Amino acid sequence: MPEITRDTLIDVLEEIVLLLELQGENPFKIRAYQNGAEVVRNFEGDIVSRAKDNDLKGIKGLGDALQSKLHELASTGEMSFYQNLKAQFPETLFDLFELQGLGAKKIKALYESLGIDSIPALKKACEEERVSVLSGFGKKTVENILKAIDAREKYDGQFCHGAIAGLAQVLLERLKEHPEVSQACICGSFRRGKETSHDLDFLVATKSPAQLTAFFTTFPEVVEVIACGDTKASIVATEKGLQCDLRAVSNTQYPFAQQYFTGSKEHNVVLRSRARDKGLSLNEYGFTIIEGKEAEVPEVYEERGIYAALGLPLIEPELRENRGEIEAAEKGELPDLVMLENLRGTFHNHTTASDGSNTLEEMALAAHDCGLQYLGIADHSKSSFQANGLSEERLRNQIAEIQELNTKFQNEEVDLHLFSGSEVDILKDGSLDFGDELLAELDYCVASVHQPLNQDEETMTKRVIRALENPHVTMLGHSTGRLLLRRDPYPINLEKIIDCAAETGTIIELNCSYMRADMDWRWWRRAAEKGVKTSINPDAHSVNGFQNLAFGIKWARKGWLTKADVINCLPLADIKRFLQK
Repeated sequence: MPEITRDTLIDVLEEIVLLLELQGENPFKIRAYQNGAEVVRNFEGDIVSRAKDNDLKGIKGLGDALQSKLHELASTGEMSFYQNLKAQFPETLFDLFELQGLGAKKIKALYESLGIDSIPALKKACEEERVSVLSGFGKKTVENILKAIDAREKYDGQFCHGAIAGLAQVLLERLKEHPEVSQACICGSFRRGKETSHDLDFLVATKSPAQLTAFFTTFPEVVEVIACGDTKASIVATEKGLQCDLRAVSNTQYPFAQQYFTGSKEHNVVLRSRARDKGLSLNEYGFTIIEGKEAEVPEVYEERGIYAALGLPLIEPELRENRGEIEAAEKGELPDLVMLENLRGTFHNHTTASDGSNTLEEMALAAHDCGLQYLGIADHSKSSFQANGLSEERLRNQIAEIQELNTKFQNEEVDLHLFSGSEVDILKDGSLDFGDELLAELDYCVASVHQPLNQDEETMTKRVIRALENPHVTMLGHSTGRLLLRRDPYPINLEKIIDCAAETGTIIELNCSYMRADMDWRWWRRAAEKGVKTSINPDAHSVNGFQNLAFGIKWARKGWLTKADVINCLPLADIKRFLQK
């Protein structure tokens, strides 16, 4: 029986939703499974054990039928209802859901009208102009489908940092629990905090390397063993095809292997050059003296010792991209990077008022449980009709609701303050979705581009600058609109946007939804040098969305940001003054 986790339950319920939509099932039935997935995702206890013990009674949102199905899945590893549904469709049909802009309704039409059951079949049908004649499609839709297919092919074999973080932690903890492992870590681009990775690189220190590589290949997530030797093993984990590599070394070799396999390649080239200047050769196993040179092999017990031997302070993994970190280290000018524990609150969060999964109070209490002092609510504005955007009247009602909840928290001595805000659409001409009078009633405003995204660079840049010049705009949301591995950034001149933000005092958010990571970390050093502040915002659409903050800290550190650069590191009294100003 495969290991059943919370994610297993959620994945099965969400796939059932897609299958029912393909069948054209009753929307109320579909909604029941959507709600069930959210209940499982947000349940605070051990939902898997409860399901296994058939102890789900009384959990709001899980009816008798759904309880029975979850019990079957958790206790046997299978759900007959799900298997029977799935058997009605080709496996490759589900790949179509990964394409930007294709939902169940369109996929159903493609499948029933043209028999399209895979991405290659869809691409061929589009190129043969068989899709554009279908009702609800047309030439522009076909162009967008082909662009989405090209994007998928372009990004094939890459994974978002946040999408693999949970699996990475599970595998790492399992390695750490092995009695023959003394040290273990993840290396590679994942450790450096890159927003996407091709694979995961694990490293262990052990006296029994062959035992560990064999152990690694027995993990329940393994779908294929690529190789297994005495010191190395490679597997494919999960059906998504993520390659995971393990290196097993001695304790003496461990710091050298950790530094080497963390990379980046360009960073390591510079370090090896510095080592040669000292008469030493540096590789993944240690320092050795170059023949004919007079030198001493330094004693090294951790990564810090490698850098010390080369006349440098420790350079944090996130900075190791050969983008000036070596020079800064030489001058003693490395930044004191921001840390997760520095965050005091966050902005840009959604509730059930627009397209979120949790109520205002549920989001507030979850933020309090995360140790935050304040939380900004920024539901969508009215032009984002696809996200149930708020009208002026609904937004004013929410402002009143937030004030009432703040009073309640104060009376109950709950140490959390709510700020009322809105994620206001930047319209096509750069004007805002709400007027200045309403914006003035808010504590803050996040201005974001949602539609249209196809303007040229000059037009888009002018559009956003006009929005930033509005004195009621506190911060710019997801500044390039990218969706990692799905949608490229819209064309925009970020140099001009940063300069404008510096002049107007507008914050540029670091949207740390793991599908966005926007603004990209490569721009933050320039922004900070211009005096532009950021807010690390999770774009949370559920209570679980607050976990995105950890990814945001990674990307902020990668952008050389310090606590002083991040406004939501300010304590409550200071952030109140900041927003009023």
